[in-house]
Amino acid sequence: MSLMEALRSALQAITANALRSILTMLGIIIGVAAVIAMVAIGSGAKARVNDQIRSLGANLAIISAGNVQVGGVRLGVGASSTLTDEDARAIKREIEGVEAAAPFIRSQAQAIYQGTNWSTAIQAVDNDFFVAREWDMASGRGFDPEELRRGEIVAILGQTVARTLFGSDDPLDQIVRVRNTPFKVIGVAASKGQSAFGQDQDDIIFVPLETGRRRIMGRNYAKDRSVASVFVKFEQEATMVHGIEEIRALLRQRHRLAEDAEDDFTVRNLTEIANTATASARTLSFLLAAVAAVSLLVGGIGIMNIMLVSVTERTREIGLRLAVGARPRDVLSQFLIEATTLASIGGALGVALGLGIAVAIARTAGWPVLVSPESVLIAVGVSGLVGVFFGFYPARRAAKLDPIEALRRE
Repeated sequence: MSLMEALRSALQAITANALRSILTMLGIIIGVAAVIAMVAIGSGAKARVNDQIRSLGANLAIISAGNVQVGGVRLGVGASSTLTDEDARAIKREIEGVEAAAPFIRSQAQAIYQGTNWSTAIQAVDNDFFVAREWDMASGRGFDPEELRRGEIVAILGQTVARTLFGSDDPLDQIVRVRNTPFKVIGVAASKGQSAFGQDQDDIIFVPLETGRRRIMGRNYAKDRSVASVFVKFEQEATMVHGIEEIRALLRQRHRLAEDAEDDFTVRNLTEIANTATASARTLSFLLAAVAAVSLLVGGIGIMNIMLVSVTERTREIGLRLAVGARPRDVLSQFLIEATTLASIGGALGVALGLGIAVAIARTAGWPVLVSPESVLIAVGVSGLVGVFFGFYPARRAAKLDPIEALRRE
């Protein structure tokens, strides 16, 4: 029997019992669909996490003030203003491999333009902040050194604030009031989107560091020249771990901490956090794919079961074929091709279903759909191998039937 004849016979056997064939393929369809959907969803989620973390900036560490202990009680991060902008300048000046050290203070306030108001984040920064965060301007310009030095009343708007307050109008050179202080808009920052923590990074107004301290944040920051945190951007990721240790030693020296005293600041390596999040997303993808692969195993067992039933039902047909000259290997290949065809059709339907599920979930969650051709080919190939593996025993059993005994059976 030629391959085409065997394939034609397999399709006839499948269509002759269409409902039974569909129910048999159901396990393969669900398994392949689950594999395709889970891998696509996992890849999309991982890409989303990577995009969100990359939006923070590459090779980034953040130093937060506080973490002091009073009367045996640890007050935690931000409980005390222990960092200054001079600390940031010292880090950039003395630590090798530091590209930018950006002190900043963050607060919340109401921004008002004519009859429109909006509660948003106010961040007092210098120009190193935009270098550290790799944050470009969509229009206008950044702060010039003189504006920063004199503490000019100027502002750069995030995309969300600009859109909310001005709609389709151009906000450049307009006046936005924040806590009764009129700020002239000199720029609009490029969109950063949502952060890894689910916050809208574009819902923000940037003001010069000194202006923010004097006009918005309060007297304590202005009096001590303190800041809440410092972003430190390294030139290379390889130097970050050693650089952070040097920063810790430098700040302890500048803050005159005793050897047995705890740090009065906290340093976090955002690149390590990003790598951990990526690894977690990858592990989750593998886990979901492994769980989905169980459905393929169940589908394979279903194919074996139905092929054994088919051999029993077609015993006289097999005996007749063997009696008129068919070789055992012809019978073996016939039933093996039938099982493989059954599994392959189920795999193709599973791919279509999996792609539909992946697209639907990705659109609901708002992340990209990433389906590689390799994963589709692997899923279909695995489904075919499942058919070969689980169809071999029934096919071999059919091939070993004695033609005389097979013809005697009713």
